[in-house]
Amino acid sequence: MSTISDRKKKILAAVVDEYIRTAEPVGSKAIAQTANLGCSPATIRNELAELVNMGYLEQPHTSAGRVPTPMGYRMYVNELMDRQKLSLEETEDINRRLNQKLQELDDTIDNVSRLASQLTDYPALALTTQSAVTIKRFDIIYVDANTFILVVMLSNNSVRNKLVRLPISVDQKMIQRLSSLFNASFTGITEDQITPLLINSTERAADDSMGLSSVIAAFAIEVLTDSSTPTAAVSGENRLLGQPEFRDPDKAHRLMSYLSGGGHILPADDSFGGTDEVRVLIGPENVAEELKDSSVVIASYDAGDNTRGLIGVVGPTRMDYSAVAAKLSFLAAGLSRRLGGGEAPPEGMHNKLIIKGDNSDGSR
Repeated sequence: MSTISDRKKKILAAVVDEYIRTAEPVGSKAIAQTANLGCSPATIRNELAELVNMGYLEQPHTSAGRVPTPMGYRMYVNELMDRQKLSLEETEDINRRLNQKLQELDDTIDNVSRLASQLTDYPALALTTQSAVTIKRFDIIYVDANTFILVVMLSNNSVRNKLVRLPISVDQKMIQRLSSLFNASFTGITEDQITPLLINSTERAADDSMGLSSVIAAFAIEVLTDSSTPTAAVSGENRLLGQPEFRDPDKAHRLMSYLSGGGHILPADDSFGGTDEVRVLIGPENVAEELKDSSVVIASYDAGDNTRGLIGVVGPTRMDYSAVAAKLSFLAAGLSRRLGGGEAPPEGMHNKLIIKGDNSDGSR
């Protein structure tokens, strides 16, 4: 791919900035008036034409101005846009809203998604996911010859229980043997490590001809599966209707239905560093077909108890990436401090901001 010159980069940045502001194709006259490039409109027109040929811009109609392509947005996000810092008033406002929204922690996920949507004026998704949850302890309590209670304590200190009724009789010694074997072999391991081989060996060791080991193992797998399933909430889907790109009711409805139905906005590899990292996925970089004409900005935070939280915002590819990334970064840092037992970020704090995205187009 041809190297893009500094002048082309300045013109590309000016086109993206103007298109974000107006949602209208950008012509050479507007660039000449706003970019202060020190060159003639004819030179700008030639540079715009070359940027189209290189794939950074496209021209919707023959006589129209240019609009950025996903490749142009990627270059802009990676290299050209200013990293926005929040004002003192904005940080005070976010901290105040954090304090208000998180009074009842049971509603944290709903409140986080609503707050992110309000701050950015785009639909937002918040979720929490726990990594490597295991069972810390089994208690198998004998009730009578046909009944016992399964109790499991997880590594996140949550407890689940189940009453098991049997069509056949079982003695108390068998229940005690199973309790000892499960505490010895099934604690500290993940769901995928509970294999048929492990269950069969437990049955043999317990002389379990009634298949009780399979019943207990099935409950363990169910508990671990439920514990590792992300808890998610989506807010502000109707905010899409205020964007020019979603004036087409069918297009807006498809994306709103996808988000409302629990459609995930996370990348397949789901790889994040720390809470100072913001990830940007532009148009075709998104895996889901419903997101191919949209962009997603995602920030990560520490939700406590070995739990990670993610905040994602969905909007048009024309979104103001710098403003959205700055707000999500500050919000994520505030959530990490608050949920980790600390205070919200200090007023006026400007977080280090790392923009991470897909560079597969070779533009960087």
